[in-house]
Formats: sequence, C-alpha cells, structure tokens
Amino acid sequence: MKKAFFILCISVAVSACGGSSSTKGGSDSAATKETSADADTTVAKTSTEAAGGAAGAAAGEKLLAANDCGTCHKVDTKVIGPAFQDIAKKYDASDANVDMLAKKVIDGGSGNWGTMAMTAHPGLAQGDAKEIVKYILSLKK
Repeated sequence: MKKAFFILCISVAVSACGGSSSTKGGSDSAATKETSADADTTVAKTSTEAAGGAAGAAAGEKLLAANDCGTCHKVDTKVIGPAFQDIAKKYDASDANVDMLAKKVIDGGSGNWGTMAMTAHPGLAQGDAKEIVKYILSLKK
C-alpha cells in the first residue's frame, strides 16, 4: 500500500512539472481535454464573471487548459490542490486579489490551502496568469 501511494505521489509530481507546452502528448493531453470539458460545463452554469467579461473568461479558460493546472485542480472537486470554485469562494475578483493570486501561480508555494506546495510556473507570463486567475474567480457559485 505504501509503495503504491509513493508511486502515485511521484507520478503526480512528475505530471505537475510537465511545463506549459501546448504540444503535449499522451495522458497530459487527455487531462487537458477533461479540464476543458469540465470548465465548459461550469461556464454554462456560472452567472458571475470576473472583470473582463465573457471574452476575458474565455481567454483565461483556454490558457488554463493549455497549462498543467488540471493535474492538481478540477473545477468543482479538490484533487491535490483546491477546487477552482473553492478558490473563487475564498477570494473576490478585485484587482489586488487577481495580482496576488497571479503571483502565487507564477511563484508557487504553500500555506493557504494546507501543506501541499503548488508547483511554480516561472515561464508563465504575468498577463496570462492574471487571465487564468480572472477565469477561476469567475467560477464563484
């Protein structure tokens, strides 16, 4: 049992470090498609959108699907990290929160949602991180 758990942890860590290449293959592509499908369903149910309107939310959704976010997060279910809807419940869509959360996405870290550290995404542009955060915050129920 411990060996299986260890292998699972290593697999998740390796998957999470997959980077942000849009030419991924194998299971990473399937995870991206699943995240996109989950996000499409949620967008249809969501009435609150962050600053930027529907176009901004769509851009953030596409950026989120193109990165490795779906490895640790799902729209409405906690995986390794919190569900995107839980993040949206915790933070309002203010400019200060968008800036702060975009910095956390780029820098990584832990503490706000437990001890599991979020992988840093240093190759992600600040503007792209903000669009992703705006989309996530638009998922508030």
